[in-house]
Amino acid sequence: MAKVNSTALGQEPIGKLLIKQSLPASIGILVMSLNILVDTIFVGNWIGPTAIAAINVVLPVSFFIAALGMAIGIGGSSIISRALGANDSSKALKTFGNQITLIIVLCITLVILGLTFIEQLIPAFGGKGEIYAPAEIYYRIVLYGVPILALSMMGNTVIRAEGKPKFAMIAMILPSIVNLIADYFLINVLDLGMAGAAWATTGSYVICFLYVLWFFLSKNSELKLQSAHFRLDLPILKEISSLGFVTLARQAVVSITYLLLNNILYNLGGAASVTVYAIIGRMLMFALFPVLGVTQGFLPIAGYNYGANNPSRVRESINKAILYAGVLALVVFAIIMIFPESIVAIFTTDKTILAETPSAMRWVFAALPIISLQLIGSAYFQAVGKATPALLLTLTRQGFFFIPLILILPKYYGELGVWISFPLADVISTIVTGIFLNKEIRKNLVPKTALPIEE
Repeated sequence: MAKVNSTALGQEPIGKLLIKQSLPASIGILVMSLNILVDTIFVGNWIGPTAIAAINVVLPVSFFIAALGMAIGIGGSSIISRALGANDSSKALKTFGNQITLIIVLCITLVILGLTFIEQLIPAFGGKGEIYAPAEIYYRIVLYGVPILALSMMGNTVIRAEGKPKFAMIAMILPSIVNLIADYFLINVLDLGMAGAAWATTGSYVICFLYVLWFFLSKNSELKLQSAHFRLDLPILKEISSLGFVTLARQAVVSITYLLLNNILYNLGGAASVTVYAIIGRMLMFALFPVLGVTQGFLPIAGYNYGANNPSRVRESINKAILYAGVLALVVFAIIMIFPESIVAIFTTDKTILAETPSAMRWVFAALPIISLQLIGSAYFQAVGKATPALLLTLTRQGFFFIPLILILPKYYGELGVWISFPLADVISTIVTGIFLNKEIRKNLVPKTALPIEE
């Protein structure tokens, strides 16, 4: 694999660069999403539909701790991209070292707390009745591997910040392949049930970490750490925290929505309704892969060129990222609207789930074609180090609009109120993001013009 220097982020044509950065990210997210989908299919067919609901209950807790790694990764990577753009390698190295130290301390602490309060957390996230026992088995095993996942996710964002998306793609593909193979042997061949599914997932985290570790120890990385770089630096920690808090807040709100939705749906329709949401949630992860890939590819381009004081390239990257992501979202939208019954049939043969899920899925994905503006808009502010607007825009959909909607509408419309809350929140948050982004472009991303020649 040819060695690529980060300076390419400031030199190559934006369209070509965006494709080069986004395609590996999209492939990586696609494989990871397929892994989650197939994992759910295996669990649903080999263990049962209740097992799907059990995994859905555990996800908010494990995802939140893993998101801590992503938060520190994206927050630090924003600094690293801008530092590399400004030729400040010292700050890039200090930032990377501080990211590693911070993740190790925080994640181990959270895992200890997560295991201590297991009996309170699982029921709080909807793991009640028949769902509790399989959820507890899965939770205990997966939680041990979450700090390793957090380190891997942080490392993946730094790899991308260096302008090496192909390596980041491989880091996402490897654990997905391992997980699927391990699922087959541990669940289907050895008949280990939920424990087998959990150990397969944890083992995949370890493989991902080993690959990321190899990358940074090899000649492929520009970031060669020394012991001094791991010493916590307060100004860098503050910058990582302020920018990373955007991602962490997003995942915290996602975890809260999982908690609320699992409980609301369980009260409305029991375990079957929780399973319907679990299947739709997997499809959300999968269907958004091209849009999320463009967003991931956009981040280092915007950050590097902002750090290099090149507003015209930043503005162009925004416009093209929204265009590319929007077209891809429209294609996915069409597939979801036309084939929801066939999609649901892949996960289960349960007649109740097959009857209820397609209609709900259509509602949840109704506003998909416009979501690219919301994602790229909030990602821009994070990429250029503007933590406050990034945080506010990130929280608009899930926090400011979606949570109030799911607390109010189900009282009047039952389960339908839950499903229509999704597109309503998407539309409102996209409008708000568009207003903020347009104002930012007009104010701070005005293309440079040549000075008039004096006669």
